[in-house]
Amino acid sequence: MAKKKNADAGVVGLSALELAEAIAKGSVRAVEATEAFLDHIGEQDTRIQAWAHLDPEFALAQAKALDRHREKGHPLGPLHGVPVGIKDIVDVAGLPCENGTPLDAGRRPRKDAAVVTRLREAGAIILGKTVTTELAVFHPGKTRNPHDTSRTPGGSSSGSAAAVAAGMAPLSVGSQTNGSVIRPAAYCGVVGFKPSQGVVSRRGVITQSPTLDTLGGFARTVEDVALLHDAMAGYDEEDRAMRLVARPQLLETARSKPPVQPDFAFVRSPFWEDTEPDLRQGFEELVAELGPRVEQVDLPEVFGKAIDLHSTIHLADIAKNYGRYYDKDREQLSPRLREMVEEGRRILAMDYVSAHDWIEIYNAALDQLLDQYDALITPATTGQALGIETTGKPTFCTLWTFCGVPAVSLPLLVGAEGLPIGVQLIGKRGRDGRLLRTARWLVERLRDESDNQEQGRG
Repeated sequence: MAKKKNADAGVVGLSALELAEAIAKGSVRAVEATEAFLDHIGEQDTRIQAWAHLDPEFALAQAKALDRHREKGHPLGPLHGVPVGIKDIVDVAGLPCENGTPLDAGRRPRKDAAVVTRLREAGAIILGKTVTTELAVFHPGKTRNPHDTSRTPGGSSSGSAAAVAAGMAPLSVGSQTNGSVIRPAAYCGVVGFKPSQGVVSRRGVITQSPTLDTLGGFARTVEDVALLHDAMAGYDEEDRAMRLVARPQLLETARSKPPVQPDFAFVRSPFWEDTEPDLRQGFEELVAELGPRVEQVDLPEVFGKAIDLHSTIHLADIAKNYGRYYDKDREQLSPRLREMVEEGRRILAMDYVSAHDWIEIYNAALDQLLDQYDALITPATTGQALGIETTGKPTFCTLWTFCGVPAVSLPLLVGAEGLPIGVQLIGKRGRDGRLLRTARWLVERLRDESDNQEQGRG
């Protein structure tokens, strides 16, 4: 029994890439990997509560089928046998999808969402459904931060981020309409990636805002998050945000060496004064470490309108798409969501349409800036994870979600209380691979510097 537990611990500690390679070589079977993660969930989830729906038989049946597939010599997908957690706003045939609200209790879809189909095609095992906030908005779910269970894991992809941070899944799927991938990743100390708008199909996922909704995901490394999104990406004519173009080769690009050392623009944003002192100190040290590779850049004053523009679109879309819940039984909704629906119903059509015009205006300016720099570097949150009664503020994510540009949160800083603080990198829309390559370079640069300092002290 001791040997099995040690083996299980080894499997859980592997990166997604390492696990996929081990399964492909036959040194680990998909069933063994799935059992190891299910055992780890059994040990951890009473404390963290990251899972909304977990059916071990459902997961193991997939694993057994994938092992038989390999034994017969069939081609293997890049995620063959790798377990993945799915946010509970994404349809999975055979599992409930209750969207974080009692108004959808018992809902059980008959078809997979497009992204789940792609993950299955890549050989992934759908491990279970992770907790979301109420209808993927603000009201907290049951999940706790793995680093401190009195703190929020962030939202709305709370369960997805916490599951990866606690080692209960090597990969997980989340979504972002404001800051729902980047913020939980930062609070939980994992890598979170929100790709460009239109990279991953949203068919089979609850619609909050067609303009802003983006599927993303979580992993422990940049390479793993690239592997996940390579599997998730692909054209779907039923999602109007998508264009018929070649799939991005994110992992290949992320692993490649930059032709020259990347240059960064450090963007404080208008909300810098809202940040905590330890975050400001951490960024000062980071900028100092990058030296000539980074310059401080102030965005034009007009970017300060982004919060209000995003809110105009977001609230009007919530009123349209969640109005059915409000009309069915508004008392079952949180007070904040009720207020958002009511406010959205008062927004004028002229203001809603005009707000959309600013997306291209902002992107034109960002394109010029990102022709000079490989990435913008900015906070992911105001600081460490806050108390469990909130999911935190999306302040430092709103502009980038509004523009539909790719964003990645890296767990590079630690706060005064020992909790993770995320560093957010922003890339040009449609240049997702380049952003991940730059992110990987930054992680390795700081790791090498840390190793050199340790050797110096030794």
